[in-house]
Amino acid sequence: MSDAEKSGFLSRVIGPKKRWRAYKARVKELPANYRLAAEAIERHLMHFVPTDNDNAATMFEDLADLIEEAAANGTPIREIVGEDPAEFVAEFAQNYTDGAYVPASLRERLANDIARAEAEPPEGSGGTA
Repeated sequence: MSDAEKSGFLSRVIGPKKRWRAYKARVKELPANYRLAAEAIERHLMHFVPTDNDNAATMFEDLADLIEEAAANGTPIREIVGEDPAEFVAEFAQNYTDGAYVPASLRERLANDIARAEAEPPEGSGGTA
């Protein structure tokens, strides 16, 4: 990895490109409702910029682990994120960074995205929950 990649803002947010692409491939394979939730959490996590790119990559890999395990066990999304998804993400991010300011509009968007993911019927259910 070049010095520019190591020190760039995007690298600090997502980590090394190879690890980012592997994470994105894992998320793409999730059932639709879990994928929507993971993408919403990911979008919100972008506001918690870790201090180094290894922490960023680890954070997203751990998110994929968490969501994949929940999908495999059939754990409801709300059981993962609780009643306040923004609080869940802030606590999750604290393991990797000191955090950052997240505007109220983005907190509301996350809550709406999680509600939409929760309402998405599980794959193979024929539209019934």
